[in-house]
Amino acid sequence: MKAVLYFRVSTSSQGRSGLGLEAQREAVGKFCLSRGCEVLAEFTEVESGKRDDRPELAKAMHRAEVTGSTLIIAKLDRLSRDAAFLLQLQKSGVRFMAADMPEACNLTVGILALVAQQEREAISARTKAALAAAKARGQRLGNPNGAAPLRKAAKGNHAAVGALKEAADRHASKLRSVVEDIQGRGITSLQGIASELNELRMETPRGGKWYPTSVRNLLARLEA
Repeated sequence: MKAVLYFRVSTSSQGRSGLGLEAQREAVGKFCLSRGCEVLAEFTEVESGKRDDRPELAKAMHRAEVTGSTLIIAKLDRLSRDAAFLLQLQKSGVRFMAADMPEACNLTVGILALVAQQEREAISARTKAALAAAKARGQRLGNPNGAAPLRKAAKGNHAAVGALKEAADRHASKLRSVVEDIQGRGITSLQGIASELNELRMETPRGGKWYPTSVRNLLARLEA
């Protein structure tokens, strides 16, 4: 399992002294050893309770997302009361596990999944109600000529193609800083960038490896 580690201490004095941080590292180290984790990166946050932003957490989530890794944290109890963490986690969709309560991860993800499922069901219900109302008004639903003309006109999959394009654009945007860092180190060839992205374990939009052609597409999206 590929892993990105995230540690958090509440004050700068704790950050300098290592108070609390050593215990987190020990707990996460044992957890990763037991799970055979391949640690790709680690991030440490030193922040006060009054701050709502979590810059290191954002970096950790970004790295976990673009590498297809699991975010590993030491303790779930403190983070479960951290509104900023939960909001960022909910928005990112990043997989995570807690060293002190690894089984709780499934419960948390399950709760989020239930919320998403409820919304999907609500949308489905609204759509069915709208279709039923349109039918009651005598409005004809669907394409009376069938799907073949739409496919021939390249319109039948327009929505699907649009969704894929949007997903690829979002993924490219998330990799912008990574690509700029690679280019800043003097690596500008398509093959060179592909090799660096693979070395950093960054994934393509479909979760595969990078090749010169996919890098060309990535750069084109970033320039657009």
